[in-house]
Amino acid sequence: MGEGREDVITRIQERYASMSKSQKRIAAFIMEQYDQAVFMTAARLGENLNISESTVVRFASGLGYEGYPEFQKALEAWVRSKLNTVQKMHVKYGKSTQSEIVSAVLSSDMEKIQDTIENLDTSAFEMAVDCILEARTVYIIGIRSCEPLADFLSFYLHMIRGNVRLVRTSSISEVFEQMLRINEEDVLIGISFPRYSMRTLKAMEFANDRNARVIAVTDSVHSPMNLYSSCNLLARSDMVSIVDSLVAPLSVINALVVALCMKRPEEVRQELEMLEEAWNNYQVYLNDEINYIGEEPV
Repeated sequence: MGEGREDVITRIQERYASMSKSQKRIAAFIMEQYDQAVFMTAARLGENLNISESTVVRFASGLGYEGYPEFQKALEAWVRSKLNTVQKMHVKYGKSTQSEIVSAVLSSDMEKIQDTIENLDTSAFEMAVDCILEARTVYIIGIRSCEPLADFLSFYLHMIRGNVRLVRTSSISEVFEQMLRINEEDVLIGISFPRYSMRTLKAMEFANDRNARVIAVTDSVHSPMNLYSSCNLLARSDMVSIVDSLVAPLSVINALVVALCMKRPEEVRQELEMLEEAWNNYQVYLNDEINYIGEEPV
């Protein structure tokens, strides 16, 4: 059977929700460790995951391949098609001057923000605001390059409301440990952009299974993060560079924080006054901050 228009990773993402637990373990390993999986036989892959070889073969067939060898060839083709980030960057910026690179990167970010403005679902945005305000506890998860976005959102949500938990993790088991008590009264905000984090996806699946509300901050309607979310906030992030472009996602998160503040202005004012009093009482900012009055620093 030919590869068609769908590459192997797209097939896995699109079929993930309907997979069995064993198949999801295989999918997770392939998506996160594809550089190892591409060299493994069905028996070796099964042994590595403590799953039978026949389950691995059925996994390949379930994706539409005639057998594991054809699946493995498709995975190999996908891996070969991926230029590394340095090669990609050289193709786009190799002959540019430093000033041209600055202009190109900033212009690209501006384009992504404009595209996000035009395509953001305002009803989903409003739903996200209401869900966050009504939730007993708000859980936030962002892995790898998305971790700063999760940190930023967590920092400001703490100023707006209590019971905010930033899920930090180096393994999927730690995710479940930190989310053990999540239920229908809670909200999970999952933040993920290509390459998508399987740990974030599993956290969203777990929250969905526990009947919690799930909000996805991701890049497109085709993102696997949308599988378990009831509310999708989409922001463009694709960029040819060593680093991911997270300007548009950060702008969406910033807008979310502002909208939340406008919903509870009095509570936010009280929180900030309490925080300012604590800073003053305990001399948090004493000798390492410069305040400007007019043109003179003091």
